[in-house]
Amino acid sequence: MKQKMTWLIKQLKGLITVTIIALVLTLGVIILTLVNIPRLIPLQSIKKSIGKFSNEIGSLIVASLKITIKAIHKPKWEFEIPQNLGTSNWYIGMSNHLSWGDIFILLFAGHRQVPLLKFFMKDELKWIPILYLVHKTLNMPFVNRHSKEQIKKNPSLRTKDYENTIKSCKRFLRSPSTIFSYAEGTRFSKDKHEKQHSPYKNLLIPKVGGMATALSAMPNINTLIDYSLIYKSNKRSAWDFLTGRMRHVKVIVKKYDIPERLKNKNYSTDEQYREDFKIWIETIWAEKDRKSTRLNSSHLVISY
Repeated sequence: MKQKMTWLIKQLKGLITVTIIALVLTLGVIILTLVNIPRLIPLQSIKKSIGKFSNEIGSLIVASLKITIKAIHKPKWEFEIPQNLGTSNWYIGMSNHLSWGDIFILLFAGHRQVPLLKFFMKDELKWIPILYLVHKTLNMPFVNRHSKEQIKKNPSLRTKDYENTIKSCKRFLRSPSTIFSYAEGTRFSKDKHEKQHSPYKNLLIPKVGGMATALSAMPNINTLIDYSLIYKSNKRSAWDFLTGRMRHVKVIVKKYDIPERLKNKNYSTDEQYREDFKIWIETIWAEKDRKSTRLNSSHLVISY
């Protein structure tokens, strides 16, 4: 009886959580849409001011969601974040990707520590109305990345992908931003790990094209910040997050100065740059994997 009651309470909490999240996001997007109407006026000063105000609204939305999750689920969050970050600088951010709930945890960990995270979103998601409006009002770019096989058949696609990403990233110059990417490009699973023959124990192979291209477009970025997500629970679904089964999480943030040799380069045409950037990220990824393994042995489980 007690076990059934506990289950029912979790389901109720899940329904309350998803309802509040939906209401907060809907109200937030409506406000953002109204605030951004003056962007139709072709003046950069207006667009810059609206961009800054929109980021503040975005931060308030994140704060509201954070308060909601804390109040309902009493989560055990451990955020290890360097002290010398700030909201007045530009950053490139990346992380591993384990679950549907990662986006919330990442936003909560970075809230008021760095500028609002701007996620690269898959192009096919633009047909979802709320995501399309987020793209327009908060400048979160849609990108259409082609596979190596597609580019091999049609090399011009590399240039097209590069130009589209550069165009999207130019908007970030208006105000401090954290351009963010899930480096693995997909959520981790045992099957994907085995299919890739990944050299990492806990991670998939990182894809660096989006980050390298963003750096080409943003010469004022000097720092990369890497988020390592570690969950205690083996539960991974959206409902698991909403019902509080993923309440134990550790986020370790490390900052890296971007080498001068990797700045002001063209990822589309500079083969040496592509190789140098790949080696740099893979070095960071290997260090991240070793850290994850040590935490694994301390009973914090990276779930599959």
